[in-house]
Amino acid sequence: MENASIVTKVLVIDDGDIDILDGIKRFCQDNNIIALKTHSGNVMNVLRTNVDLGGILLSESYRDHPKGGIKLAKEIRATRPELPIFLRRKKVATLSDLDESTRRLFCAAYTADTIDELKEPLTDFIFSFDFPNVMVRGIQAITEDALNAHFKHFSMSCDPPYLVKDSIVCGELFTLVPLESTWCRGYMMLQCDNRTIKLGPETIDPEDPPSPSRISDVLGEVTNMIWGYFKARYVGDEDQRLISQIQVPMLIKLNERDISFGSSTPQLCFKYTLTDLSDQSSPPLYIYQRFVFNLKWTPESFKELEIATSEELVEAGELEFF
Repeated sequence: MENASIVTKVLVIDDGDIDILDGIKRFCQDNNIIALKTHSGNVMNVLRTNVDLGGILLSESYRDHPKGGIKLAKEIRATRPELPIFLRRKKVATLSDLDESTRRLFCAAYTADTIDELKEPLTDFIFSFDFPNVMVRGIQAITEDALNAHFKHFSMSCDPPYLVKDSIVCGELFTLVPLESTWCRGYMMLQCDNRTIKLGPETIDPEDPPSPSRISDVLGEVTNMIWGYFKARYVGDEDQRLISQIQVPMLIKLNERDISFGSSTPQLCFKYTLTDLSDQSSPPLYIYQRFVFNLKWTPESFKELEIATSEELVEAGELEFF
């Protein structure tokens, strides 16, 4: 089964020379990585925001100090412990010469000359899950259908799907629904800011303008619709009796807008941008969709169920026209 080409975002914390940075940029471009960089000294401010990341590429000699990167890694671990950190060293692509407490800060080491050898640890720590392409594209399609049903006078776009390892909640509002099948067990979340939007007529009619609504009034309905589509398309009713009921506790830190599922499982993410066509002055609405299969993930058992159309059900005698 073809696997989807999914990207991830990494924060590059490196003030090496132009050749080193060009090498990192080339490596990222070749390996489905969106590289983000921030100004020196602003790293922790960025990491304290809700920027979604898959990992960090960090220079050991950051800010011209031989151990500047190691010192910064300790701060990062305290703030964002879920993010894997890959350490660029000057001479050796190993962590073996570091003390044990320092080694635990990092997932792997590399040099400018051995950066291509990062592919394996990246697979282990970020791209550790394979997602069937038909599932990823199907999720996007059913989500867009659900959003279009409620946001009828909005235009919509979706960023390429990506992976994150963080547990940040993107916005003030999120919904959570469990997903259970014989091939997966986990959760789907929708996250966004709880702002006022205008919802109403299917067509933009100046005589019948949309009325103001809170996004919280409809996000639950959208979540339920997506869940129903997902179940109908990917979860067979006959398999429900085989599903294990083992659970793990979730940790929610409301003041930090952080939710942890008890594992470092990468999360499959989609970002939808909705633009109000009836009010060009209204800022876009961003809805973040995340899937975490922290309890079970066996994509080799995944299959898309055949969904009968209403016409086929009529022909089969299951339905009749009223």
